[in-house]
Amino acid sequence: MGVRTVSGDSGIGDPLALENQVCFALTIAARNVVALYRPVLAPLGLTHPQYLVMLALWQSAPLSVKELAGLLELDSATLSPLLKRLEAAGLVRRERDPEDERRLVVTLTPAGRELREQAREVPERMMRLLDMDADELRRLNAVLGRLSTAAADADLSADGS
Repeated sequence: MGVRTVSGDSGIGDPLALENQVCFALTIAARNVVALYRPVLAPLGLTHPQYLVMLALWQSAPLSVKELAGLLELDSATLSPLLKRLEAAGLVRRERDPEDERRLVVTLTPAGRELREQAREVPERMMRLLDMDADELRRLNAVLGRLSTAAADADLSADGS
């Protein structure tokens, strides 16, 4: 789906043209990419946010809820319902750390570990659906990472406003 202008003007040189806005391009791209994940993840029984939680756990389990929230850049109010649903599905377990009762640790169940094998096909399917190769996606990921870091580190007082 391309972005069209109302006036037919390409918007070149107009800093307020919709198609020149990074925020708009990111919003549309994110919406479209996440929509592509839905049918790919459906056979795994996962939503896109649940898939992200599982990716973090497949990489580094066990993790405390605080560590997991930090990795995913989610607050606990958003993460807790995801973990409850994954636990209800039998994929993860949440338990108090015996050495520190304040710490809630998330571990994978055997079913959660087995699901990783089924999920191995997801990246390849997404590359085909997006018609992009691994190198292209790595470069895009690097640019998006730099953009995210720059936005997080931006000093709003430095722009003179």
